[in-house]
Amino acid sequence: MTKINLYNQSVDLPDLDVSALTAWVQHVAATFGKTVGELTYVFCDDNYILGTNRQYLGHDYYTDIITFDYSNSRRIAGDMVISLDTVASNAQGLGVDYRRELLRVVIHGVLHLCGVNDKGPGEREIMEQHEDAALAMCPPQLMQI
Repeated sequence: MTKINLYNQSVDLPDLDVSALTAWVQHVAATFGKTVGELTYVFCDDNYILGTNRQYLGHDYYTDIITFDYSNSRRIAGDMVISLDTVASNAQGLGVDYRRELLRVVIHGVLHLCGVNDKGPGEREIMEQHEDAALAMCPPQLMQI
């Protein structure tokens, strides 16, 4: 059974329609032959994600998302920590709509859980292609605030 949890830490929780989000995530996962178990999103500020990055990954830098993968071969599950500060600064720097950038990051974590990587040679471009394809499947009510 799919369950998506939304939590906030030091920021306001983004206005996301959980049923539309659930349907979208299930649709994207299905394109990889996966089902969706329990996903938890923690929306936070830069300080919180930096502390998480240091504590769990030993990285001393800010990032937009950290994904903790608890998936098995067919069912994705995991925790995703998203810095809304970094999402906002990335959106501004890229000249894109904040809402679209937020949804790109939300689905980015799901794509990691589905097995898409972005650290090796050529992988970033593949991830971006999957992000664009997933955003094209996004329900209109998620794109609106």
